[in-house]
Amino acid sequence: MHIDYVILGMLALRRFAGYDLRRWMEGPGRYIGFRVQLPHIYRRLAALVEKGWVEFDVDPRDGRPDAKIYRLTEAGKQALLDWARSPYEPSSRPMDPDFKIRFVFGGQLDPEIAISVVRTELEYRQKHDLNPTFALFESQEAEIPELDPAWARQIHTLAHEHGYASTASYVAWLQLTLNRLEASRRS
Repeated sequence: MHIDYVILGMLALRRFAGYDLRRWMEGPGRYIGFRVQLPHIYRRLAALVEKGWVEFDVDPRDGRPDAKIYRLTEAGKQALLDWARSPYEPSSRPMDPDFKIRFVFGGQLDPEIAISVVRTELEYRQKHDLNPTFALFESQEAEIPELDPAWARQIHTLAHEHGYASTASYVAWLQLTLNRLEASRRS
């Protein structure tokens, strides 16, 4: 269902052919963390047309297949707004694509939506993800004789430190982003 809001959010910016949506998803859109193949995009576009959220015009092309150029309907605009204004619930996984999708495609519609989504994500991360301590399980004896428990503990600790550093960086970005959005709103 999230791809529907990616498509609706892109169509809120301008009209697109399915192929152009895929090019965007493979280019700048890849940083949102959402990848799909062209057939999936076309299936979702057909479903959105069936729902009445999207309609299209046929653009004849010489020597090539005609292109369907999609645009939002009023019902599609309303569906996008309803989704953007619905409560955002952070994933337990930091840096989940759901946040970026909501931030980009909901936040582009209204500064208050962008601020609310970032604030909600930030508060959740500060509460749940900024614990630098790491309690590795203590094993009395390794199940595999060749396994060195001290080495395994070091590897697990290094992996935890990487995850913690990534999450701390993400939280810092959320704080800076929230400050910038709130400052822009006051200007």
